[in-house]
Amino acid sequence: MNVEPEQYGRTPSSPVLKVALVGECMIEMRGDPFSGISQTFGGDTLNAAVYLSRVTPSGRICADYITAIGADSFSDAMRQSWRDEGLGDQYVRVIEDALPGLYFIQTDPQGERRFLYWRGEAAARRMFDGPEAGAALQALADYDCIYLSGISLAILTASGRTRLMHALRLAREAGARIVFDNNYRPHLWPDVQAARQAYGDMLRLTDLALITWEDDAALFGYADTEALFHAYAGFGVGEVAVKRGVASCLIQCATGRFDVPAEQVQHVVDTTAAGDSFSAAYLSCRLQGGDPPLAARWGHRLAAQVVQHRGALIPGAAMPSLDMPSYSSAVEA
Repeated sequence: MNVEPEQYGRTPSSPVLKVALVGECMIEMRGDPFSGISQTFGGDTLNAAVYLSRVTPSGRICADYITAIGADSFSDAMRQSWRDEGLGDQYVRVIEDALPGLYFIQTDPQGERRFLYWRGEAAARRMFDGPEAGAALQALADYDCIYLSGISLAILTASGRTRLMHALRLAREAGARIVFDNNYRPHLWPDVQAARQAYGDMLRLTDLALITWEDDAALFGYADTEALFHAYAGFGVGEVAVKRGVASCLIQCATGRFDVPAEQVQHVVDTTAAGDSFSAAYLSCRLQGGDPPLAARWGHRLAAQVVQHRGALIPGAAMPSLDMPSYSSAVEA
């Protein structure tokens, strides 16, 4: 990557930063069974890609989404929606005999959601299988920053995951920064041991970890955030931001530890994509030269707006302002 080890920002003479986001987009269905149902698209890394594109001024980054889709009309519409959001799709693979995955969201009165998935044969599972995947895997070394999640790892075939990890190692050796959002989903893994092994391998390649506390507590059994920070230092992760829902974000980085309060929301409608939007705003701020505490403020602000709307992707008109102020409300932990 064309930036220093602890610096994500650009200098005036720097070229536009190239960011690859790797994962799965699915058809999102919402409503009550055998009643009115709305349909759109979503997925953790796709949500992050869209929000990253929205909150980063034009000309600062070039964001490409890397995945696999089918040759059907839903896949075509999905791909067009990414283009409409300003995402590059040159490494989107089309698999003729596959379809996109599908999920159904149901929310309770408090806005907490329940997901039902149909994704076992989704095209994205095979995105890095076979010789056709070679171009996308090799291209990763050309990016300044690569973003993926625990779900990105979990959905792949075993061989696809192995090939991706190898490509990430080569990309990091070439200078890419690796950003990992843990998003642990137990049902996507054969057992917890397999997940721990894959996450451990991934974290040893990670520069910035965006962690949902509950997920890591479930996966690794950490008793508290101090144990998490100690473990991540052992993995060699230089920057860790721990997302804790309505509680503050805790950060460990080269300049210290910070505790950044969340923004309070009076009425939560739907928590879908709260973590994804936080991660996108955090990364956008860091790519533009903001420090970690400011990045967490951006994350909280966007997430607070997202949870007040239904669905993973809120209307463009509802996006909050994320001007880069000259102050930070973070306190050093």
